[in-house]
Amino acid sequence: MRRVLAMPIFAVRRPLFLALAGLLLLPGVARAEPCDDLARQIAGAIGGKVGKRSGPSIDIRLAGPIRFDVTCRAEPIVQATSAEPSPSAAFFRDLAAASELLVGEPAARVEPIIADAYRTALSERRKSFIQQNGWSASCYTDPGSSTMRTLCSVGRIPPQ
Repeated sequence: MRRVLAMPIFAVRRPLFLALAGLLLLPGVARAEPCDDLARQIAGAIGGKVGKRSGPSIDIRLAGPIRFDVTCRAEPIVQATSAEPSPSAAFFRDLAAASELLVGEPAARVEPIIADAYRTALSERRKSFIQQNGWSASCYTDPGSSTMRTLCSVGRIPPQ
């Protein structure tokens, strides 16, 4: 007669159980992957490389004076900064290309809206905010800074 030792299922599957329980305790795990995918798509569209992640933000590295990052919270936001006295055409073109992936509007439609937000921020010396069909563009300028003279962002407006 063969004797079978009965082991509780928990004991047999304990490593799997602990691994799954650990994932549930990490708050950003479920959201991190879509944000990482979005950052990779944006980096590819603008000729950059995905850099380091810091909380909900992911840097996108580009050659030159323009810096990008993607921040994923309730709705993702793409942000570009430039240390140039006036942002180059590439600044607006790349931000519009990234925005197309983010909000689904054609880059050709987004680019003049971002440029208008920049001109308004520059002339009125305040942050400019323009809302469109479920998304927004904003720009801030600081002509006195040597590290960040222009910051513009585009993102979806969270549903209420």
